[in-house]
Amino acid sequence: MSVPPEIAWLIPVVIPFVIGLLIGAIIKRTISVLLLVIALIAILAFTGYISLSVESLYEKATEYLPKISSQTETLKNLLPYTSISFIIGLAIGLWKG
Repeated sequence: MSVPPEIAWLIPVVIPFVIGLLIGAIIKRTISVLLLVIALIAILAFTGYISLSVESLYEKATEYLPKISSQTETLKNLLPYTSISFIIGLAIGLWKG
């Protein structure tokens, strides 16, 4: 299958834009879900259903943050974050997503 040269220039512009839109929508929804989870945990801790301490939160953070940072490096290598069409798509995805 061959792409006609008249529209071949659109592929490197449109694909990063669509990826940016999707990533922006995912980030926006993830942030809203995280805020709801944090509010739920705060209410549960305030009412006494769960007990939280600074030490337990610190232990969990030191356990999970290195895993998250290694996954971020992998994601950074996959995304076309230097493309202006990706950045525009990301901004629109965060705004409208």
